[in-house]
Amino acid sequence: MQGRVVRILSKDYTVLLEDGRRVNAVALGRLRRGFSPVVGDLVSVRETHHDWGIEKIEKRRSCLIRPACANVDQALIVMSVKEPDFSTALIDRLSSLIMHAGITPLLCVTKCDLGIDETTEREIREYEEGEMRVIRNGKDSLNPAFADLFRDKITVLTGQSGAGKSTLLNEINPEFHLETQEISKALGRGKHTTRHSELHEVAGGLVADTPGFSSLDFSMMKAEELADTIPDFVPYLHHCRFNDCIHENEPDCGIKQAVSDGLISKTRYDNYLDILKLIRNRRETW
Repeated sequence: MQGRVVRILSKDYTVLLEDGRRVNAVALGRLRRGFSPVVGDLVSVRETHHDWGIEKIEKRRSCLIRPACANVDQALIVMSVKEPDFSTALIDRLSSLIMHAGITPLLCVTKCDLGIDETTEREIREYEEGEMRVIRNGKDSLNPAFADLFRDKITVLTGQSGAGKSTLLNEINPEFHLETQEISKALGRGKHTTRHSELHEVAGGLVADTPGFSSLDFSMMKAEELADTIPDFVPYLHHCRFNDCIHENEPDCGIKQAVSDGLISKTRYDNYLDILKLIRNRRETW
């Protein structure tokens, strides 16, 4: 029988079967020795003496490493306007890794009820005028866009700790009762509150609330692939003189011209150059 892994707690897996039942299962055979299931995986399971075992993971059409989730359609980057501060560098690094994985990035700006300073407002508007969908949200005023956002899709939530991922899920579906904590004033960032990976049924789709990431790893991305992962670059990628243009020092570069013409944000381009350095250095940034 086939099913989808919807919850992982330590080495215990909850599988949603085709007939709607949820069963607890363990990984069998080689799945215990390295290639383990992640939430979102379609798996083949069998029952033996009332115990269920996962014996095969079906081919994945996409997979995120941090957070670990398979067959994802879209990733919602949750970023607050303050506490913690809005960070275009983090948004652009996350969206780049998400697009490299073949997943559509979306941006949810939270805590808008706290007030938005002029600089942050300008940065948000630059995203709204670009290629990535942006949804603003405030406390006790859930944006109507969430009504259809998750339908027939697997969505993963990622972003800063303390930006309100668990709070957002609680607002969308109060039955979650996900644990939330106040911002650590001393550290200026949130404490990790999610201790397992799980897919929740939300508005006709599945949403993954996953543990926060510990690093942004660009070691698997090549320099010549980076521009393809910047949403705002995509309309101008084939406007360069050279097919192998890295959009850095080359003449007649369509990306640099679009930046000069105000069609691409200068901040977006500067963040691109920073990621390019990370890729060339082949290291992780913590």
